[in-house]
Amino acid sequence: MRIVIDAMGGDNAPSVNVQGAVAAARDYNIEMVLVGNEDSIKKELSTHDTYGLPISIVHASEIIGMHESPAQACKQKPNSSIMVATRLVKEQKADGLVSAGNSGAVMASALMLLGRLRGVNRPAIASLIPTVKDISIIIDAGANIDCKPKNLFQFAIMGDVFVKYIFNKTSPAIGLLNIGEEETKGNELTEATFKLLKNSQLNFVGNIEGRDVTKGDADVIICDGFIGNILLKFAEGLAFTIVDILKKELSKSIVNKILLLSGLVGIKRSLRNLHKKIDYAEYGGAPLLGINGVCIIAHGISNARAIKNAIKVASELVDKKINEHLSLELKMLD
Repeated sequence: MRIVIDAMGGDNAPSVNVQGAVAAARDYNIEMVLVGNEDSIKKELSTHDTYGLPISIVHASEIIGMHESPAQACKQKPNSSIMVATRLVKEQKADGLVSAGNSGAVMASALMLLGRLRGVNRPAIASLIPTVKDISIIIDAGANIDCKPKNLFQFAIMGDVFVKYIFNKTSPAIGLLNIGEEETKGNELTEATFKLLKNSQLNFVGNIEGRDVTKGDADVIICDGFIGNILLKFAEGLAFTIVDILKKELSKSIVNKILLLSGLVGIKRSLRNLHKKIDYAEYGGAPLLGINGVCIIAHGISNARAIKNAIKVASELVDKKINEHLSLELKMLD
């Protein structure tokens, strides 16, 4: 299996991308292709032991910045690392793509070069979120700001397939993010989407309110990208705020300081476990579902561990043939 990395994408490029790729090549035995400025990549690789590892470089002379207009940048910079990396997937020289770069540009390049799967109106980002019970996904997490009921219904199908084959759940529970549990709550979009989901073969469990997202009653939470992105970023910020507050509160008490220093209690271990569960790096990146290829969008602030885990997610999507299953599900609806 060969996964291509946009080595120049993200706030900490190319160092974390190279480090994550080296770790993935070593631990998962995945062939890595690093795309970007060849000299910069070679310089980073020289700081790692890469002997015997399946790692190659493809030069890309341009970089798309995080604040550039996605579609315009993709057209004006055909030799950017994002475009070159996506082109390798299109030409079947790589099985999947991982990028922590401009997420809009990643999506634009995927649409321009890979295209949509047959039957998909709009691709969507499926982002993992920890819950009390297990892991759930939010879809869409930012790809589509304005949606129609049909779009949200397709997101539900894509989320259902993803959870079935990646998390091995036979009948994922599908929830519609809304301002109330009642069928008549919400705006025109959610009311119409509710009816579509209710009359489908999906395991639709009804509306899910914001406070219930982390309970884990729904494996797949459906919403438009505007709401999904806000929800996801709020959850990330709140999670780390809670950890910081706990640390500060524990450090205030002299007794707690003594206990922490003495190691007589598992407070530190508990905090580490909590941090690990809510840390975005644990989940790597979010797959862009609905395109004719495997594409993982990683967080712009990704560290090496996040890149390594994003590569693992990409390899799982390729290995589980997620697009073949998704195409089959969509075809059955025609």
